[in-house]
Amino acid sequence: VQLQASGGGLVQAGDSLSVSCAASGRTFSNYAMGWFRQAPGKEREFVAVVDWRGNRKDYADSVRGRFTISRDNANNTLYLLMNNLKPEDTAVYYCTVAVRPYVFSGHSASSFFDYWGQGTQVTVSS
Repeated sequence: VQLQASGGGLVQAGDSLSVSCAASGRTFSNYAMGWFRQAPGKEREFVAVVDWRGNRKDYADSVRGRFTISRDNANNTLYLLMNNLKPEDTAVYYCTVAVRPYVFSGHSASSFFDYWGQGTQVTVSS
């Protein structure tokens, strides 16, 4: 099982950036997938999650209305489109998959997920 995140980079505040995650080794189209991020000196935090069909989505309050999670099951790829980026969005972004049943409850945590990618750095300058 492998999750390979890519697309990170250095952008300015207000810019947009899209990161993606290529999944392999399993049929991920059956499972919820998500994004977390971790800034220096801080704990990993939830960003967004999408159900296996790509219909149901949930976001952290800090990114709702600016970020959009989506997936392409035919190509086993997860995306995160980030608009109106802020310096506080600077972090390493990790993709993840939940092979156990995922319950959309308005709350998420890293313990709900089972496999993790290596992360991609997103840096937003002011």
